[in-house]
Amino acid sequence: MFTDSHCHINYPQYLADMPALLAEMQAAQVNRALCISTTIEEFPSVLKLAQDHAHIWATVGVHPDNEGIYEPTVADLLERAQDARVVGIGETGLDYYQMEARKGGREIADMEWQRERFRTHIRAARQVQLPLVIHTREAADDTLAILREEGEGSSGHAGGVFHCFTESLTVAKQALDLGYYISFSGIITFKNAVALREVCAYVPLERCLIETDSPYLATAPHRGKQNSPAYVPLVAQQLAACKGVSVAQIAEATSANFEQLFIKVQA
Repeated sequence: MFTDSHCHINYPQYLADMPALLAEMQAAQVNRALCISTTIEEFPSVLKLAQDHAHIWATVGVHPDNEGIYEPTVADLLERAQDARVVGIGETGLDYYQMEARKGGREIADMEWQRERFRTHIRAARQVQLPLVIHTREAADDTLAILREEGEGSSGHAGGVFHCFTESLTVAKQALDLGYYISFSGIITFKNAVALREVCAYVPLERCLIETDSPYLATAPHRGKQNSPAYVPLVAQQLAACKGVSVAQIAEATSANFEQLFIKVQA
């Protein structure tokens, strides 16, 4: 019934008791999840989960915030994307917030390594024709500008999703104009997320996805605890309230959108 379009259940705390996690998902009617790669080093664990479980899929990519790891080339990404269980490129994008918080502040010019990594992912996605999973934080203008510069929104573009969306309605409109989907996480259940719920109401249902981003950002009333794909129905409930439709409609539409975007899941 429900699809968690973005989670990190290859992390050790989940692998330690995967049968229990899968049972929780089944009980919550979460019948599909996309496990997201954040480094090339961890990609084998992401892929193995997808290979071992028919209802789990994988991506390949390097999170923009990761430093000191293997830096992929277009060829690296293309090679790993050939596996039938890999349905997207990412998580990729730009994150200026984390760099400033951790390193005491940097100039935007210092983030060129992030921008080049992002371009590598976009070029790989366009070549292999798989959608991008976009992470953007405190960097929306540059994220959108680079997507446009690399040809997104035009013929032959890769397309993709802005995951865990927390940006403004203006940014959402620009992402939609480029042909991208918008994915909402448990953040929309937080009390202070009033503006974000307005974005939820605006984004057309046929362009919405839902996610948990597990183990992060557990929905209310589970805030402060480890997140789980089993909580994605709570995201669906809040999105349904924002749109004035039933939870069943949200489940059906977002699952159909997942299949439309990540076309390899239909193969």
